[in-house]
Amino acid sequence: MARPDSGRPYHHGDLRRVLLDEAVASLRESGPSALSLRNLARRVGVSHAAPAHHFGDKRGLLTAVAAEGYRRLAGSLGAAYEARRDLAEVGVAYVRFAVEERPYFEVMFRPDLYDPTDPDLVAARSALGAALSGPAALVPAAPPEAGIAAWSLVHGLAALGLAGNLPPEIEGDLPAAARRVTSHLFPAPAAPPEAPLKAPDKSREAQRPPKGKKKKKR
Repeated sequence: MARPDSGRPYHHGDLRRVLLDEAVASLRESGPSALSLRNLARRVGVSHAAPAHHFGDKRGLLTAVAAEGYRRLAGSLGAAYEARRDLAEVGVAYVRFAVEERPYFEVMFRPDLYDPTDPDLVAARSALGAALSGPAALVPAAPPEAGIAAWSLVHGLAALGLAGNLPPEIEGDLPAAARRVTSHLFPAPAAPPEAPLKAPDKSREAQRPPKGKKKKKR
């Protein structure tokens, strides 16, 4: 049993998970360039060989981070699609992921940092593709370029915002900005029309006797 810097004990069966979580924390603090297996081992409180045993090298560690990021993004987009069936809201979920899960986002689209042929990463990217295919079905007979345009819109907005290249009033709330921006490409689905009020049946009204009078019996 080993102990991370927090003093909380964990079993060796959890070590890979602990190393990944600590790697994400390090990425959040200082980005990919400052990440190293030696520093990661120090942060977790294990031997220098422990991270190498699970990931091989820094490239292997970032491959695992990217794969997990693709799975998490796929889950976020899938949940947004199931909840609203609205392409614009899927775009908002994409930008929200970039903001809230920035350590993953900044690694996932940098194939120079990891092994893009890794089987686990390939499967994770396929999961993201499946999550994107559901919303794409909302646009009948849409060409592939339409999907690329939508992806470019939300990805570009997220990247520009995270890099500080947007006006301050937009950078302050990127998901809200994404909702406004995507509305220009994907109008909100129209509300179902209300059922028309049924007109009264005048033929039956004519058959009714006036109030206060009764039909005479013959």
